[in-house]
Amino acid sequence: MDLEKMGAFFDRRLDIYEDHQLNCIESAKEFYPFTASLLPQKPDCRLLDLGCGTGLELDEYFKINPSASVTGIDLACGMLKALEAKFPDKQLTLINGSYFDVPFGEAVYDAAVSVESLHHFTLEQKIPLYKKLHRALKKNGYFILTDYIVEKEEEELLYFSELERLKRENGIIDGDFYHYDTPLTRKHETEALLAGGFSGVELLKRWGDTNILKACK
Repeated sequence: MDLEKMGAFFDRRLDIYEDHQLNCIESAKEFYPFTASLLPQKPDCRLLDLGCGTGLELDEYFKINPSASVTGIDLACGMLKALEAKFPDKQLTLINGSYFDVPFGEAVYDAAVSVESLHHFTLEQKIPLYKKLHRALKKNGYFILTDYIVEKEEEELLYFSELERLKRENGIIDGDFYHYDTPLTRKHETEALLAGGFSGVELLKRWGDTNILKACK
């Protein structure tokens, strides 16, 4: 199996991306609208979207809150162009880059969201990201994480060991992000969020392997 760099992987599949997300992931047509319903509904609120892609959650969110100001970050420039084309009349700030590297600022956002993006990274990678995210949220802000999460630690370890095997097989020694699913357990995801400074983490809903967590500042 050949590994592809994260941004290139998604850009190469831009034409089929939304169809795949909505029709090949269990209950996606339910969890995207449900995720959107959890986001702030007050006028002119500010939302940060980590790994926004083409904005399937924003399709639903802008129906609820058309005046929201959204900052979206994604490695795939083609995805961002598609998102921008969908919403030419919305307040969108789109950043082509890694959310691990992009500055978020302090006390900027009412809430943050990430859908089916963060299951490619380790607990150790996530803790500093969540610390940065926590600082970026306003008082009483919160983070909605809708993502692929496994139940057993053995599964988590298997995914990460397989990724390392594939990197060796492909001769990959750089520090770039490559597309391969490495979901954490809910226990470890919660530990990362709490280590990032969030005061509490709640499981709101679950569809198969897709969990929706709410982390409060």
